[in-house]
Amino acid sequence: MKLHDQKLRDLALAVIQVEAQAVVALAERIDDTFVAACKLMFQCSGRVVVTGMGKSGHIAGKIAATLASTGTPAFFVHPGEASHGDLGMITRQDVVLALSNSGETEEVLTILPIIKRLGVPLIAMTGNPDSTMAKFATAHINVGVEQEACPLGLAPTSSTTAALVMGDALAVSLLEARGFTRDDFALSHPGGSLGKRLLLLVDDIMHTGDAVPIVDESALISEALLEMTQKQLGMTAIVDAENRVVGVFTDGDLRRMLGRNLDIHTTSITEVMTRHCAVISTGILAAEAMQIMEQKKINALVVVDKANHATGAVNMHDLVRAGIV
Repeated sequence: MKLHDQKLRDLALAVIQVEAQAVVALAERIDDTFVAACKLMFQCSGRVVVTGMGKSGHIAGKIAATLASTGTPAFFVHPGEASHGDLGMITRQDVVLALSNSGETEEVLTILPIIKRLGVPLIAMTGNPDSTMAKFATAHINVGVEQEACPLGLAPTSSTTAALVMGDALAVSLLEARGFTRDDFALSHPGGSLGKRLLLLVDDIMHTGDAVPIVDESALISEALLEMTQKQLGMTAIVDAENRVVGVFTDGDLRRMLGRNLDIHTTSITEVMTRHCAVISTGILAAEAMQIMEQKKINALVVVDKANHATGAVNMHDLVRAGIV
């Protein structure tokens, strides 16, 4: 069979349109039953146990992961394994969220009586409100679709998309209800750039002590240049007798100074430094330092305490090494 470019585009667009319509139709399903399901999970003193078979199982696993990462303790249990011992993972304090488009998946139906006997609330997410699972459930969420995007009407496509979106709706609704914050999110995502952006403080990466480029306001340009060269941060802070920052001298200031024909051995650094320079406080997120640098188009910042004393310095290279960029 010969592939035609336009035919491929048309097929792809048809899939997107069918699945988009399926998602839009879910808005009508955000009803009292959805609220009841949210309350069951919110009030759960244990964990949300998510289960499903086949493609529904893959969606169930993703929903469990999303719930867990947004403040609702959850994990996935394979229904086939559940009937061979893994049911012991479910306690009386838990809530079960079961997915099945037909609502008649044998492996899920097999474990429902045990769930019922434990007194564990069951939230069923199916495409058939008249199914066994729907009737068995404490709360049933209808995620039925008019048609699958598969032209044969066989491969789960629109139905799995609808279930996934509804799972996200549950997770985000619970996130808001719990008052889940960016810091909470970071604590469950400590690895990778996301965790670093959310958790790393400027204090954790800044240069301190003798590594901080600092010269007194009485210093000459030549002394400031020597300090910049030795500390290699592309700038030096200028401080008064009380170690309070009164300005900064950067590579940019140096380039601008070159056209003035100044004697670096006799001219005070205060004549060429940038006054009212940007500084950052200790205790702020490194990601905020990055944002300030980008906004002001600078490559380094002096870190100060509440009294405006120079306590550290950080530059763009430090942020790159820390994985913030």
